[in-house]
Amino acid sequence: MSSPSAPESAATDRRTPGSTAGLERTVAEHAEVVLDWRVKGFAGAGITIGELRASGRPLSSLGSPMMIIDRSATRANIAGMNAWCAEHGAVLAPHGKTTMAPSLWLDQLRAGCVAITVANAFQLRVARAVGVPDVIVANELVDPTELAWIGAELDADPDFGLVCWVDSVAGVRQMQEALTGHGSRPLDVCVEVGGVGGRAGARDQQTVREVAEAAVAADRLRLVGISCYEGAVPGIGADADGLATVDAFLAEVAEIHRGLGDLYQDDRVLITAGGSAHFDRVAAAFAGLGPEVDLVIRSGAYAVHDDLHYAEVTPSTRGAGPDLIPAISTWSTVLSRPEPGRVIIDAGRRDVPFDQDLPIVLEARRRGDHGLTKIEPGPTTVISLNDQHGYVDVAADSELAVGDLVRLGLSHPCTAFDKWRVIGVVDTNDTDDPTVVDAVLTYF
Repeated sequence: MSSPSAPESAATDRRTPGSTAGLERTVAEHAEVVLDWRVKGFAGAGITIGELRASGRPLSSLGSPMMIIDRSATRANIAGMNAWCAEHGAVLAPHGKTTMAPSLWLDQLRAGCVAITVANAFQLRVARAVGVPDVIVANELVDPTELAWIGAELDADPDFGLVCWVDSVAGVRQMQEALTGHGSRPLDVCVEVGGVGGRAGARDQQTVREVAEAAVAADRLRLVGISCYEGAVPGIGADADGLATVDAFLAEVAEIHRGLGDLYQDDRVLITAGGSAHFDRVAAAFAGLGPEVDLVIRSGAYAVHDDLHYAEVTPSTRGAGPDLIPAISTWSTVLSRPEPGRVIIDAGRRDVPFDQDLPIVLEARRRGDHGLTKIEPGPTTVISLNDQHGYVDVAADSELAVGDLVRLGLSHPCTAFDKWRVIGVVDTNDTDDPTVVDAVLTYF
């Protein structure tokens, strides 16, 4: 994704990403962060991330609960998704709000992603501060203070690429007013299309046309494309009816795009959609729209995937997407077994996501003089969470005992990452006592 600073008459190639040098510096600086009492999960280890990278630490020597990223799985997911997009005529601008983790953003950009997507002005500020060169804000921006800052940023850095959404004439007017007097470089915008009864986005072709014409008339904006998020359309799903609803909405967006050809202000047109559940339908719906179109998919969860929600709805379940591997989990300690059929663990609502599904127990370990050894937990069900406790039903003859560790499979990465400032990284969870080899910082 290139800078939007080129004149209107010049073609730009949005598939050429900017330099990641600034982001690389940020990630390198993370090596100096000390994993002390302020960091959950590391038991006040007192070492730097650089020292952790150099020598590693056995999981048994660190704290609990502890969220973990499986590095080998993440790398496979990133490579697999990029390859799938390339095969289907699309590129990736992954939604960074899922992880808010610069080191993962860097991995994604190095793998060929053209930009990082964010959801609001705060996340844009984070992306700018850590050195992301090209950003999509998948939202409307109307706050005058934030727009004044954006105008100044665009002028200060000609290599900074930024695109955001607009879905109303009122929004165009407010953006124009707020940007006037704050820089001279126009802000690139896509008109967002939304489904009736859903989230933001203009609801019909006529409204989209009116918004597009207003954007073209505003000298502080530049109309470069059309956007949507099919995941917020009422009635969508992974069953036949839900997929038909997705397809119908995307077909409408494609038709609306065809009616805007006389208004786009760049020789290359940006068409962007795609969460983590229906990117296959997006690629199919927008294929063949023309050589001037850059199709950008914004999936966020694919890099780390999960064991529940996305595992059930990802396109590979219908033979239409890359095979993704769950790469996040949380290790938690058994605090109590107050009844034969109940254990209490030290992971609760402040540690694991619960908005889509409660976690599941994947496996268990027992502490010993020489670290951890695998044990069989038997049938288990996480039935409830308090702030700092989890309730797990077990069989009366389960081996689980006070002090044992369980690894929890998670649902919905977006609400897993926001509970952790620092997340441990392993190369694999398959060993008896996994080695934590790195740590990922998040900025929520």
